[in-house]
Amino acid sequence: MTADPAINPAPRAPKPGDGVVISVDAMGGDRGPSVVVAGMAESAARNPEIRFIVHGPQDELSRLIGRRKALAGRCDIRHADDVVTMEDKPSQVLRKGSGTSMWSALESVRGGEATAAVSCGNTGALMAMSMLRLRKLPGVNRPAIACLWPSMNPQGFNIMLDVGADIRADAHDLLQYALMGASYARNGMGLERPRIGLLNVGTEEHKGRAELKQANELIAAATESGQFDYVGFVEGGDLPSSRVDVIVTDGFTGNIALKTGEGTAKLVGTFLKDAFANSIMSKFAALLAMTSLKRLQKRIDPRRVNGGIFLGLNGTVVKSHGSADATGVSAAIKLAFTLAKSGFQDRLAARVAQGAAASFETGESGGVAS
Repeated sequence: MTADPAINPAPRAPKPGDGVVISVDAMGGDRGPSVVVAGMAESAARNPEIRFIVHGPQDELSRLIGRRKALAGRCDIRHADDVVTMEDKPSQVLRKGSGTSMWSALESVRGGEATAAVSCGNTGALMAMSMLRLRKLPGVNRPAIACLWPSMNPQGFNIMLDVGADIRADAHDLLQYALMGASYARNGMGLERPRIGLLNVGTEEHKGRAELKQANELIAAATESGQFDYVGFVEGGDLPSSRVDVIVTDGFTGNIALKTGEGTAKLVGTFLKDAFANSIMSKFAALLAMTSLKRLQKRIDPRRVNGGIFLGLNGTVVKSHGSADATGVSAAIKLAFTLAKSGFQDRLAARVAQGAAASFETGESGGVAS
């Protein structure tokens, strides 16, 4: 059934000069398109510059968007019948994914209609499809997924990459991650000279695998051209510390660290609830500490840091958590908007190309990030 235009007017397509256009895969998340649209509405209410191209079933999205006043006149719906599920294998998606909302969302970035794409869908499929449709930047061997990690730094977060794009990474890949992570920190977090650390089993130079020792030397030698400070090896305990701004590691280690951190945050939250519900006195204490507890909850709320960015592609792609609620989706959109406003993609592409040219001349693999 087609939505009544009198009740749900057809969203107007964003026009040049309208603001920052974000392409959204409305169908990829575990909670369905209603939550994605709710997250879009939260973002739109906070920022009048955001416009959307939304991908999924026309009738359903028209109905959901029509209920949100904040989205009136700020969306263009692109019909897509099929959906990439969490169970789909990347190889299968590449063969039959052209009719999906995920594919359509990436096409809007590829065609220059949108500055960034946001999806809550299957991570492996999204990365494979992004590499197919957007291609890697010249000079990039392996793209990386970068995430924000709550920390004691003034900005409140550290950046860690890779957290799952590729489980392999040699020394030159780790150098590339350092350069791209530094660029992200400058453009996404306003850090003029970010501090880079290389994740290892210890801070001593003799520890770690051979590729880590080689990467340690390469990253240290790139500090001036890359415009960052290198603190050397860091350990797991440094991930939320104020010692470093960007943590570099391979996708296997990074993904395990990320999932461990998420699980620990949930465990601490559960323990706090149990402790304060234990007795009448503890409930009274919780009431007295309510303001501080809410501040703590906000500080460690994983929804606030929802959104991993794919680095090293010809376009900005932000991967939201599959189970994200409206607040989480809004956080992912905010990240995409912030990077788009900074001109991050153009800066990264230009500097990676510059670095690739320098590498060709010197015979070294690496680059310079801005």
